[in-house]
Amino acid sequence: MTIEISFIFQILDSVFLQGDLFGIAGDKGFGSDDPIIKGMLPSAFVMIGFALLLNLFNSGVRKKLVDQVKLKRIMKETRAWQKERMAAFRSKDQEKIAEMNKKSPYMNKMNMEMMQMNMRPMLITIIPLLMIFYFVLPTLFSYTVALSPIPLNVIPGDFFQLTCTAEKVFDPENVCQQENALYLWAWYFLSSIAFSGIIMKITKTSMGLS
Repeated sequence: MTIEISFIFQILDSVFLQGDLFGIAGDKGFGSDDPIIKGMLPSAFVMIGFALLLNLFNSGVRKKLVDQVKLKRIMKETRAWQKERMAAFRSKDQEKIAEMNKKSPYMNKMNMEMMQMNMRPMLITIIPLLMIFYFVLPTLFSYTVALSPIPLNVIPGDFFQLTCTAEKVFDPENVCQQENALYLWAWYFLSSIAFSGIIMKITKTSMGLS
């Protein structure tokens, strides 16, 4: 089964934005009590703009650091091997399966090289992204910056909650003022994912499949 590496790295690029890593946010999370940009609608549009600009920045770094010709060659080779190997398993062709398995170490090496190529730009961009998220965005925006028509807390537990729950709205110590309001980091997270694939296609900096 193939896994979309671009999605995995988008998660890795954003997972650091979920928690208070530096202990500076306090009990209320990220955002300002008196933000420069006020109101959910303006906040939502401006945050989308930030997500768009940061994705363009990521793509620019990738274009400079990643050999796209080599990456595409590796992608094409690994996809062809995976397809041929899957066909051999489906047809139960033991001779072909053995032949394909002999190439496994080489293909694993190619996959590792592709992952390293994708990791290099991320290691450079993650620091400025964190600095912007921790020190710039909270000053500009309030704690919740958009409103979802439905709850988005599909993962059980409190760790990965994207939207405010009814219980949190009635909690005076919580930042939530409306049910299903999206937190600052959650709206950036969703906006970033929405634009990442489009921008990578436009700039031809796709991370490919593995």
